[in-house]
Amino acid sequence: MTNKPFKAAFAASLLLLSSLASAALQSAQEELNSAPSGAAMVADLLVGRPLGLVVTVLGLGVFVVSLPLTALQGTTEDSAHRLVGEPVDFTFKRPLGRMN
Repeated sequence: MTNKPFKAAFAASLLLLSSLASAALQSAQEELNSAPSGAAMVADLLVGRPLGLVVTVLGLGVFVVSLPLTALQGTTEDSAHRLVGEPVDFTFKRPLGRMN
């Protein structure tokens, strides 16, 4: 008989925690959808994009060097995507100021 108050308090605390988690998730989603600040855009333009270009060139070099091995293994497409495609997307295809 003494378990009823404990069960009710436990259920109430679970309900409270789930509503708090839902609110936090919604807040995080809104932050991701918001436009980047001017400072983030400038930092991306002056630091992120040049570093992305360097990583793209390095990835291309590693891809060319590893091409004979990846061709033998049949993983050329995957290595091309990882070493060249992802850096190209990061550098040239994403909106300015967005780092995700």
